[in-house]
Amino acid sequence: MGLNTSERVLNEFKIKHVGEIAKKIGIPADSLKLFGNHIAKMPIDLLMEKYKNRSDGKLIVFTSVTPTFLGEGKTTNTIGLSMALNSIGKKSIACIRQPSLAPTFGLKGGGTGSGHSQVVPTEEINLNFTGDFNAVTNAQNICAAMLDNSFFWSNPKGFHKDRITWNRVVEVNDRSLRNIAIGGGGKLHGVSRRSGVEITPASECMAILSLAKDLKDLRARLGRIVLGYTAQGKPITAEDIKVAGAMAVLLKDAFNPNLVQTVEHTPCFIHGGAFADTALGSSSVVADMLALKLSEYTVTETGFGADLGAEKFFDIKCRESGLKPDVVVINCTVRAMKIHSGDFKAKGGVLSESIKREDLSAVDRGCSNLEKQVENLKMFGVPIVVCINKFERDTRKELNIIIKRAEALQVDGIAVSEVFHLGSEGGKELAKAVVKAANIKPKFHYLYPVDMNIKNKIERVAKSMYGASDVKYSEEAISSIALIEAAGLFKVPVCMEKSSLSLSNNPKKKGRPKGFTVAVENVEIAAGAGYIRVECDGVNRMPSLPEKPRVAKFDIDVKTGQIKGLG
Repeated sequence: MGLNTSERVLNEFKIKHVGEIAKKIGIPADSLKLFGNHIAKMPIDLLMEKYKNRSDGKLIVFTSVTPTFLGEGKTTNTIGLSMALNSIGKKSIACIRQPSLAPTFGLKGGGTGSGHSQVVPTEEINLNFTGDFNAVTNAQNICAAMLDNSFFWSNPKGFHKDRITWNRVVEVNDRSLRNIAIGGGGKLHGVSRRSGVEITPASECMAILSLAKDLKDLRARLGRIVLGYTAQGKPITAEDIKVAGAMAVLLKDAFNPNLVQTVEHTPCFIHGGAFADTALGSSSVVADMLALKLSEYTVTETGFGADLGAEKFFDIKCRESGLKPDVVVINCTVRAMKIHSGDFKAKGGVLSESIKREDLSAVDRGCSNLEKQVENLKMFGVPIVVCINKFERDTRKELNIIIKRAEALQVDGIAVSEVFHLGSEGGKELAKAVVKAANIKPKFHYLYPVDMNIKNKIERVAKSMYGASDVKYSEEAISSIALIEAAGLFKVPVCMEKSSLSLSNNPKKKGRPKGFTVAVENVEIAAGAGYIRVECDGVNRMPSLPEKPRVAKFDIDVKTGQIKGLG
């Protein structure tokens, strides 16, 4: 079997020592903590102190239409835009999340871009990288162990067994761990109770790592984590059981952002890994803050569609950090618009060959999703650029339909991107559109004030961003909302946990669904992260493996040590 485009590019690419990449952006090589020759951690507190008086560059937020299971190339174009900005004489750094093993081993694949627009070294980044995920997993789990240890020793803090909200985490898909019983086998083995296990990128510890502004803020956030409640409804925190300090110790090195490079040697910060359907969905605050000090244009990616990743970036990340976006880029593709027409159904995870044929009607009808997501972005007052990620089979007529529909939306720029095939050369049109839009003064604002009650905030997001006609709550959700509000913990943003494959919480509803109800199953406070978790029907914090997971293709050449099947 021949090499695919991404593999051919990597075979031809000559990777530079990470010290050279650091030098390009003014980071002393001797300040780096090296992980081999091509990956390094940067001392964030020292660097932010050094550059604190330097003005910030422009913050470019990269989002998407509602994604499909095929993938729309959002990471590829985030990386490609940053490379293209450098190629037209602008200093740019890309900021993306660390890929999770869940999609890498499951169905979607790695998260380092592709073709002529990717970051390297891909295998290390997609696997264990610098150990950040392991540190987050250990911090979350030592907290859980201390909680249950407190139970074992007579429960001095008064945890109510049915009001514990803190779960353990692992970094692999495993549906069998979603609902478990722990402490079985007699008193010697701990207090028996029901619990569950989440995927590490959905954890509050990952969100805290992504949102903290410095080590002091990190430590304070860990102390504020609410683990559960007493029978009287009093919240019990990580500080109360004296575990927050140990959690900070475990996260100290992981808190420093990671530096790598693209195939054109553009610097890329990879830090944080929160999912966007069940958590924050963007790279870390400190990575963005440092990139803004070191570049003219920071291109930072958000997860999934604008209704999830971008909304959370604006309403949670910007509110928590003080970051102010200058431009938002929304990515779309011809084939995504075809799928959002509702004409194409996947059987066994495979679409029919008919999607490859020109279909102007399907593209036009599917643009209803682009229309709604652009309307969503306009609610935040930031200039908008539409990026059309071109695939080889796309026809000029199909592209022109999207351009025409985008023009009708009165956005601030439209560009066709071919970074997958051409690298920075294929992104120059997009880069120029972004530079032009960045000259427009944004009128950035949030979607809602945080002092609204919880239901009003949920309904503001569901009705305005998703287009829902109503929201209904389970008895558990109603009880949890009352508990949080009675404890005075409600004056924070809401983090909606919803399907990424539809504007509704039903992944089968494509395009721009209307007249639907969002069902809220549960609500929890994530006081350390600084938001309220709102779990909608059908969403789970522990993803499952598909019938034919990608992990079955992975192996190693025992003679050379080369990994097979990851690309």
